[in-house]
Amino acid sequence: MIDFRIDVPDAALEDLAARLRRIRWPRQLPGSGWHRGVPLEYLQGIVARWQAYDWRAWEARLNAYPQYTTRIDEQTIHFLHARSPEADALPLILTHGWPGSVAEFLPLLGPLTDPASYGGDPRDAFHVVAPSVPGHGFSVPLESPGWNHRRIAQAWAVLMQELGYQRYGAQGGDTGSVVSPLLGYVDPSHVVGVHINGGLAFPPLVPGDAEHLTDVERERLAAAERLREVGTGYAELQGTRPQTVSFGLSDSPVGQLAWILEKFWEWTDPARALPEDAVDLDHLLTDASIYWFTNTSASSANLYFENRVAADEVLEPSGVPTGVAVFPTDPAIRRVLDRRHRIVHWSEFDRGGHFAALEAPDLLVDDIRAFFRLVR
Repeated sequence: MIDFRIDVPDAALEDLAARLRRIRWPRQLPGSGWHRGVPLEYLQGIVARWQAYDWRAWEARLNAYPQYTTRIDEQTIHFLHARSPEADALPLILTHGWPGSVAEFLPLLGPLTDPASYGGDPRDAFHVVAPSVPGHGFSVPLESPGWNHRRIAQAWAVLMQELGYQRYGAQGGDTGSVVSPLLGYVDPSHVVGVHINGGLAFPPLVPGDAEHLTDVERERLAAAERLREVGTGYAELQGTRPQTVSFGLSDSPVGQLAWILEKFWEWTDPARALPEDAVDLDHLLTDASIYWFTNTSASSANLYFENRVAADEVLEPSGVPTGVAVFPTDPAIRRVLDRRHRIVHWSEFDRGGHFAALEAPDLLVDDIRAFFRLVR
């Protein structure tokens, strides 16, 4: 393993600033609002904020935690490793999704690793490992095809073995809500429990399910159907032509920002009108900056392609205890997820959204602690 420190060259910062000064804005139909995509005037305001944003301050926040790279399955894997001051802390591997990064875990790291300093019980402490998904963030370049969910899970099992962790938990949202259970499947003798949130896939209902749905579950399905109708164009493009779409994203920071920003608008707490009402705007800009500085529009999109051409096989439940945290925008149906997981903990929340680590870190931390108390 090699020590790693984020150090974006000054030239890259200057290049970003220059590109943000010479944007060619598109025309927009009057009165379009959000239903045709990110509104022009709104994005102009966010770009103005990006021009004043301090990357170095956020770089320092990330560098406050030890980071490393290693080689697994002929791929460079970057990871953050925040050890707890509690000697008997449980190792926990966190998996982010798209358009996320390890930066979204910043609000969680202190409370998870050192609960006593945040008003919690030291017995709830974790040693946290947070890798960058291959082709995302600093796990670059993506060196071969085939990096689908299962291959990522297998790499995480190797990583935890390399770190000497023989008994550990897994947690994740978005991509992590798929990879973390798969990690339990491929390494059940070492994974003591899996906690997930932030799934987006339309629940695979079977005949008879509909008649047992609660009113809340029907509302979730209706929202998931609306998303399937109008909110999956990005996934179709990334899942079929990831290289083509990346030319615009890798050449235009405003294009990359808009591509990411729309998902924050669509997937955050529906009670919040704008992304910055749900997520700290500088944190969102940190996420977009990581994609820009690492030039990972194409390689991160390839995960959608891989999982389209080699969909995850239908597996029998691993038997690993599983906890599920359901936030607004999560189309989670208990009776459906019970078929794929051994669920021993289920929580539902009325605030937060898909990016729970950023939107409601207090609720997510409490739920992670509560679940892992059952399996430590």
